[in-house]
Amino acid sequence: MVKNVEDDSALKNEQTAMNAITIDCVIFGFDKGSLEVLLVQHGEGISKGKWGLPGGWIYKKESTDNAAHRLLNELTGLDNIYLEQLKAFGDPDRFPLRRVITIGYYALVKREDYNIKAGFTASDAKWYKINTIPDLIYDHNEILSYSLRHLRNRVRQAPIGFNLLPEKFTLLQLMHLYEEVLGIEMDKSNFRRKILHMKLLVELDEKQQDVSHRAAKLYKFDPAIYKKLTEKGFNFEF
Repeated sequence: MVKNVEDDSALKNEQTAMNAITIDCVIFGFDKGSLEVLLVQHGEGISKGKWGLPGGWIYKKESTDNAAHRLLNELTGLDNIYLEQLKAFGDPDRFPLRRVITIGYYALVKREDYNIKAGFTASDAKWYKINTIPDLIYDHNEILSYSLRHLRNRVRQAPIGFNLLPEKFTLLQLMHLYEEVLGIEMDKSNFRRKILHMKLLVELDEKQQDVSHRAAKLYKFDPAIYKKLTEKGFNFEF
């Protein structure tokens, strides 16, 4: 019987394989007109006291998707989040002690739907505005930058940005969301004309409540059209 060298090598390295792969999650939220990202402060290890993306090691008998959900829940308290895999980050020098490859995930959440609570190896967890991000551990600033570029491409192709808004919103709130995500200023009249032309929104017979300025009309998205545009894609350039 011929010995399979690959099988033998796999068995030999099984113990250390998961010591070379980690998960890191980029969680975007939107609050009071500002795009934010969820960060955790490390409570132990070589990065103790420093801030980074929620993440950690994968159990040997655990899928990467399950590991991402587990780690996010243990570190921040977030649960039942739809996470999308970004890519692997594998620069040889990204981790100071040895070669470690990390698999990036990202998600968009409504901040008001979740209570953040630090746990596991995190001593703190909080939201940071996208323009006030501190120096993060390892290559986490690079992972965050990649995630933001990915998000900017996605919102131009599908209406995923609505995930960050309340169920009922104004056109100005929607415009501010896209300004924050894309990092640009938009013309209010042009934005209004294009977004209404897409027939993506349902105009409600309601206006804002308890505001000091003139109350604006409220809208919500049309689920059927939202699903259609999400599946087939569209051009959301302004």
